[in-house]
Amino acid sequence: MGARSLAMGSGTEAVVAEQRTWRHVVSQCRDLVSLTKVGITVANLMATFAGYWVGCHGHPQWGSLVWTLLGAALVVAAGATLNNYIDRDIDDRMERTKTRALVTGKVSPQTALWFGVSLGVAGTAVLALGVNLTAAACGLAGLVMYAYVYTVWLKRTTTLSTVLGGAAGAAPPLLGWAGGSGGSLGLSAWVLFTVFFLWQPPHFLPLAMRRSEEYRAAGIPMLPVVRGFVETKVQILLYTVAMVVTSWFLYLLGDENVLYLLTVLVLGVGYVYQAVRGLFVTDDLAWAAKVFRYSLIYLTVLCVALVLGVVR
Repeated sequence: MGARSLAMGSGTEAVVAEQRTWRHVVSQCRDLVSLTKVGITVANLMATFAGYWVGCHGHPQWGSLVWTLLGAALVVAAGATLNNYIDRDIDDRMERTKTRALVTGKVSPQTALWFGVSLGVAGTAVLALGVNLTAAACGLAGLVMYAYVYTVWLKRTTTLSTVLGGAAGAAPPLLGWAGGSGGSLGLSAWVLFTVFFLWQPPHFLPLAMRRSEEYRAAGIPMLPVVRGFVETKVQILLYTVAMVVTSWFLYLLGDENVLYLLTVLVLGVGYVYQAVRGLFVTDDLAWAAKVFRYSLIYLTVLCVALVLGVVR
């Protein structure tokens, strides 16, 4: 009995140890995935899909589409991970970022760095080998723009970071277009890029307004911190008008039909109305929250309209 009890006890301890190891592995994987900012990655995949669909005029090659989305997901996740790695010195000063895995020590900086680099290399390789070199170049350019030019340089030195860094946010639909068109980037592709580029400031500046004190504490020269809310609201209006007008050109160039045009007209009027309201409101932060939410609605409906309204 004694030997049997000892054996049973050892077996139970082994099972418990294995369960602990498994839970630790799962926890580590969850922490690594959190570095990729899954919500942002999904939103970028939506834009990539829309770009692909318009680029192929609604006639996709399904294998190419799958490789395009996989490569884009890896590259975007790489950018988010490297952003976490680089910003770990300031993330603990901001309420919305102080619980990130690198700040709390759940993931080491070395692990995050190699994870981000590996994702970037894998994503670029998938695009180059499974799609085309143009798509790979778009993905790599967007990654470098976000992880280095924006995060390392622009974000910490100039109020124009939100504007110039918008090129990284506009890379996924351009990447998608390259995948759908077989690598051709004509005028319409760059119009689409410009629409998404111009969407970035009126999307992010309201968030910067709401988090202005956190950015001030972190020493980040965001526009609301340096120039104030009035100047920020004026720029939101200007970029919104430019984005709305630019979105019409996909119809004028013959890539999208009347359904798309009517959708962007209605969406655009709503966006401009919200932006104009900002010049007269007294509760800036409440207004900023509404505009930020509307920007997400605008992006989602725009992507749907791009797909449904494409001229085949």
